[in-house]
Amino acid sequence: MGGSSLSQRKSIVRPSLKRDILPLHCMGMTPQAEGHMASYIGRRKFIATLGCAAAAWPLAARAQQPERMRRIGVLMNRAVDNPEGHDRLAAFHQGLQEMGWGVGRNVRIDSRWSDNSADQSAKSAAELVALAPDIILASGTLAVMALQHISRTLPIVFAAVGDPVGSGLVDTLAHPGGNATGFMNYEYNLAAKYLELLKEIAPSVTRVAVIRNADNPSGLAQYGVLQNAAQSLGIEASPVNARDAREIERSVAAFARKPNGGLIATQTANFYRDLIITVAARHKLPAVHGSRYDAAGGGLISYGPDFVVQFRQAATYVDRILKGEKPADLPVQAPTKYELVINLKTAKALGLTVPDSLLARADEVIE
Repeated sequence: MGGSSLSQRKSIVRPSLKRDILPLHCMGMTPQAEGHMASYIGRRKFIATLGCAAAAWPLAARAQQPERMRRIGVLMNRAVDNPEGHDRLAAFHQGLQEMGWGVGRNVRIDSRWSDNSADQSAKSAAELVALAPDIILASGTLAVMALQHISRTLPIVFAAVGDPVGSGLVDTLAHPGGNATGFMNYEYNLAAKYLELLKEIAPSVTRVAVIRNADNPSGLAQYGVLQNAAQSLGIEASPVNARDAREIERSVAAFARKPNGGLIATQTANFYRDLIITVAARHKLPAVHGSRYDAAGGGLISYGPDFVVQFRQAATYVDRILKGEKPADLPVQAPTKYELVINLKTAKALGLTVPDSLLARADEVIE
């Protein structure tokens, strides 16, 4: 009777014990001989192994969890079909990839295009802020102004901004102090450089029309500096407001009625690049532009920073802010290199001979 009970207990225990020991075999552990002591040791090893596995489960679970998805808004001051704008945005994406950010893996990017219009910038800024991004990349002064009008706490990294201090976007270049920082496209000592280049390539120029966006604080400030520099060089400066195409055509045509004129197209008027190049050619006016794309598109000469590089650099600030740094503590950076590009075909059409000394300094000559 007693033997029968023991036999029943063994027949119940052994299958269960075999199931418990089976994982130990899978882990390469040597099974112990049967008996009381072996069973005791086996149970101790099983419990220890189970404890190690339990400790490892949270680590494995964490390793399998997807990375936290961050959200970046982008407000571009170009038309949606503008090639230059897409080159800049592609450079920003490339910079993010170099920092370890992958679209769809750990970051989502929402882009809006504003045509460099104050009204469209305000509308697009509201759309982006409503998406609750972690940070926004803003191209140009109007974009930053529109965003800061909505929020003074949402982090902003800007690029291609002319005068961030004068426009009220930051407190100082070294210590921005607010929710925005980034990369500026213009130092006001360039005003004299534009005029010098114009005189060097077209020595007869005594009058200059400065095409600027009057709705953009940077456009107003740039004209003021250019006007002062022109006076010191004995050149008469007058503004042309780039509110719409008709105004530009009318103002340039009126300016061209008198001889010895030239144009300076500021970055704030870049939305009308093709029109400005066309009217300059039509009225035989030598013009200085601020971007390589202007000279490549038929402008006479351009002098300015490489904005594609600047947008790639902006990705480094976005990365640092997403990792915990504050815009207020990151200094605004000015360009360190400017490109001089000359279009010889346009010079020939205008009847101009480009001095060898100027050609020797050019980063690129378009023939």
